[in-house]
Amino acid sequence: MTLSLVATEAWAEPALAPGAVFRDCEAVCPEMVVIPSGVFLMGSESGAGEPDESPQRAMTIAAPIAVGRFEVTFEEWDACMAESGCAAPWEQDQPGWGRGRRPVIQVDWNEAQAYVRWLAARTGQPYRLLNEVEWEYAARAGTGGLHYTGEAITPKDANYQVSGLRQTVPVGQYPPNAFGLYDMLGNVWEWVADCYAPTFAGAAPVVPDECGLRVMRGGGGASPAEDVRSARRGQMSIGMRTNDLGFRVARDLVAGSGAPE
Repeated sequence: MTLSLVATEAWAEPALAPGAVFRDCEAVCPEMVVIPSGVFLMGSESGAGEPDESPQRAMTIAAPIAVGRFEVTFEEWDACMAESGCAAPWEQDQPGWGRGRRPVIQVDWNEAQAYVRWLAARTGQPYRLLNEVEWEYAARAGTGGLHYTGEAITPKDANYQVSGLRQTVPVGQYPPNAFGLYDMLGNVWEWVADCYAPTFAGAAPVVPDECGLRVMRGGGGASPAEDVRSARRGQMSIGMRTNDLGFRVARDLVAGSGAPE
């Protein structure tokens, strides 16, 4: 897929094609990639993964959406703090790994939600967290194996425990998947919108306003290889913060808003 950067001022056309890259504001807004609609198999075959990754089933993404090209960085988080949209998380800099283009860490689920609310207000566009179906579809990018790299993953593909780093690295240092998304596996786990359920049975996604456990996806720099898979699910209390948990944003493409359809 060919990626092309589109500035806000260039939105004379009524739609952006899948693969287009854009920002809703200069510097402080995340780069977004338009991913296409489609159908995919979500989860793992029975017995092939963790019990909460089944039953495997076909899921549909009915319309294109925009997804953060990278995990939200400290630079982007700091812009939210500067405008009083986000609070400084507790001991955010404790590991001493640096800020800048590294993914923001030590943010709980509510703080991630505060960021997307600020971003939506800042831009006038419908930003949010991805739900689980969208996240796995975006991570797989048309693949059906354990990883978007195929059945195997190596330290050249992603930042995870085997790389020896066991900490975050600046976003974009590893190859993107076929949708042009970076670090969907490794670097940090990513909060998604859904409440955690121990099975894929029933309706999905499940995103009620109140629940104690939310889902995280993708594995982090300290994760073993078995946790760095497209179907792997994690769970975390909404108030927990860790050194390898951040988030990525999504944005609906709304017709007639002056934005891509």
